[in-house]
Amino acid sequence: MGFLFTVYAVGCLIALVAGVAEQRRHHKHLETIPTRIVINGIRGKSSITRLCAGALRGGGRLTVAKTTGTAARFIRPDGEDEPIHRKFGLANIVEQIDIVRRAAAFGPDALVIECMAVLPDLQEVNEQKLIRSTICVICNVREDHLTEMGPTLDDVARSLSRSMPVGGICVTAEQDRVDVLRKEAQRRNCRLIEVDPESVSDSEVARFPWITFKENVAVAIAVAALCGVRRDVALDAMVASRPDPGTVAVSTHDLGGRTVSFANIFAANDPESTLKNVRLLEDRGLIGRPLNLVINCRADRIERNGQMGEMTSQLMPDRVVVIGEQTRSARASMSPAMDERTVELGGPLDFTALADALVTDASGAASMVAVGNIHGQGEVLLERIAESPTAHAAIPAPAPSETTLLIPAQRRTLL
Repeated sequence: MGFLFTVYAVGCLIALVAGVAEQRRHHKHLETIPTRIVINGIRGKSSITRLCAGALRGGGRLTVAKTTGTAARFIRPDGEDEPIHRKFGLANIVEQIDIVRRAAAFGPDALVIECMAVLPDLQEVNEQKLIRSTICVICNVREDHLTEMGPTLDDVARSLSRSMPVGGICVTAEQDRVDVLRKEAQRRNCRLIEVDPESVSDSEVARFPWITFKENVAVAIAVAALCGVRRDVALDAMVASRPDPGTVAVSTHDLGGRTVSFANIFAANDPESTLKNVRLLEDRGLIGRPLNLVINCRADRIERNGQMGEMTSQLMPDRVVVIGEQTRSARASMSPAMDERTVELGGPLDFTALADALVTDASGAASMVAVGNIHGQGEVLLERIAESPTAHAAIPAPAPSETTLLIPAQRRTLL
């Protein structure tokens, strides 16, 4: 018994010594990177990470970045991407240690890194132990991850505030819950910089080769300014940067003789962001009526399924097709006005049945928007769409103007 206890005690001591040594190495790596920027919030983190990194590169700052969203990427100082490979495909915030090590090897001026923690305690660990940011971004507070950070949006704002650096700087484009962020920043002696999306003009947004949101650009401009990069230089560099793989894509396909403009909005999986994306696509003439909304449901996201179902009354699409698992959780939250417009296709995706359910105009043209959760039957849907032949755009774009960007019909993107 005494021998086993000795072995146990020695093992614990070795683990403790190894842990302290690893922590010291990690802190040494952090100290070699003078500017460390953490991007947090509910929507747009990956896009803002790329915009900030692009702006800093354009200003002559040697910059390394890392995104976590739809497709995790390590972004080298030349702007090129490297996929991040994970054991068993599972994300773990401990991977930030390896990212910092790889970043430090370049001797960079700045590291821009997306926060990958959802639980409030882990967000604090990410800030205080793993990154120790000099600048934090809380891009927005939206209705998502309420189980982990909620139940109210004020609670979500307080949870996100755990990534604020004590004695540092935080940049935000949030407007509805900014009072909560101000109180949390004051508690941490953190300087809160509030950016106005309207400080970015329509003509500046129109310069991008994809459609981007003003608040994302405004945040990146503010971060660049804190790092000494001029606005015009930052904008030029952001326009030239590569968009995130999670960027909303619009492509036109022939689905059994129907010409369908398809928009993948799975990445915006809270109702507010989803509505914002759909309406922006409509405003820019990339999608139109008749509008078909495909909601993919997951058995472990019942609350989100319901949110997407409830959202249909605000969009009033011509057709709603509910796919995936636990489809009743989305159907039950819809208004009675949607009953005759809704088709349930739960279980394994019947792509032919989905195509047959679409509402088209007299010429066979329509728009289809995919929302909700990408995993499961959403991934199957994207595969089937990608296998479908492309077609010429069926939705006419508005005439060119200061606020309109013309994008090739075969593939258009929204950041």
